[in-house]
Amino acid sequence: MKLFGTSKINERGNLEIGGIDTEKLTEEFGTPLYVMDQKLIEDTIDIMKEAFVSERFNTQIAYAGKAFLTTGMVNLVNKKGLDLDVVSAGELYTAVKAGFPMERIHMHGNNKSDEELNMAIEYGIKEIVIDNEDEIEKIERICREKNKKQAVLLRIDPGIEAHTHEYIKTSGLTSKFGVSLFQENLFDIVKRLDDSEFIEFKGFHTHIGSQIFQSAFFIFALDEIFKYLSKLKEELGIAVETVNMGGGFGVYYAEGDQPPKLDELLKEVITYTEAMEIKYRIGFKNLYIEPGRSIVANAGTTLYTVGGIKETVGGKTYVFVDGGMADNIRPALYQAKYEAGIINKLKDEDRKEITLAGKFCESGDVLIGNAKLQNAEVGDIIAVPTTGAYCYSMSSNYNRFAKPALVFVKDGQAKLAVKRETLDDLVRNDIIFEL
Repeated sequence: MKLFGTSKINERGNLEIGGIDTEKLTEEFGTPLYVMDQKLIEDTIDIMKEAFVSERFNTQIAYAGKAFLTTGMVNLVNKKGLDLDVVSAGELYTAVKAGFPMERIHMHGNNKSDEELNMAIEYGIKEIVIDNEDEIEKIERICREKNKKQAVLLRIDPGIEAHTHEYIKTSGLTSKFGVSLFQENLFDIVKRLDDSEFIEFKGFHTHIGSQIFQSAFFIFALDEIFKYLSKLKEELGIAVETVNMGGGFGVYYAEGDQPPKLDELLKEVITYTEAMEIKYRIGFKNLYIEPGRSIVANAGTTLYTVGGIKETVGGKTYVFVDGGMADNIRPALYQAKYEAGIINKLKDEDRKEITLAGKFCESGDVLIGNAKLQNAEVGDIIAVPTTGAYCYSMSSNYNRFAKPALVFVKDGQAKLAVKRETLDDLVRNDIIFEL
């Protein structure tokens, strides 16, 4: 099991995160428990900010809130000076409640409701990323009613088939997101945006997928985009000033993963974009990125308690924990791989191949199918690292399971960021109606 950030084996032989023994964390907060290494998040952001700079144009990092968002995380993002990317009324409202500056918020989504667009425009967010032509009409109508003008980017698909899982590809020619760069009427769409009385057209957004290890895919996308920007200026006289190239930078989950070094990747992107700006001279001013997973994934660890162990007649050994697919759907959803270790046995060299499974009524409720785990006993605490992204944010109440608590740890202090749900929370919105 690979350790990240402040995670280490302490003098007691126990896993420690943020200067706190994980055994102590489970005693205080129970299990399952999401643990976020605050210092690692901050350090990762600092690395990105230092690398993602240019002398030729402005740069900005927007944190992709869909990866992991709470009011506490919003405050951290604000403190570090990042913009924020939201994709729903709920994410936007979370930012509002945390006091995040609206002028630093971008809104995404392929099917934004009138409610969401009304909220975004009323609050005065920085930009709305338009996904399709229908959204143009919606935004114009709402802005006309409010007598406001809204800055937008248009999401385009450059047709890059990044080598990632089918479920997290977002830029192919059949993607549900955005407008294809090769669509015949794209010129008409851009001209409509540029001529609109109620829309301020700023540029383009793209996102080629998630968990991408090769920088070449980002370069391919930028190449296609800048060719198109040059064509726009030459044929329509429209000088696009902003490109948002999204996120998707891969991280380590399990043995075999070879993610890029973030600083090297971002410097490569900057260097290439500078070369494109010199080559095409289109009046380009702003380059944005939207990392989410790469900021928080490795910072998260989920702690579970072993409740039972089963040896099947078929020769498979199950180690059951008190969580599973409700707190981490990724293995069941798209076969995501993880590592695991028993917090007080990490130095033990003896390993046994087991299946780490959850407590839910689904055969697919398996966290790790072929885990090499130390000798497990009932009551042991198991740590699963790299659960900071898309675990809490995709968690559910399946089987009426109460969602776990979540803590931030740093410098020997644990700060509760999300309370553990209670049974009363589960029925709070239920209504017993007359039969």
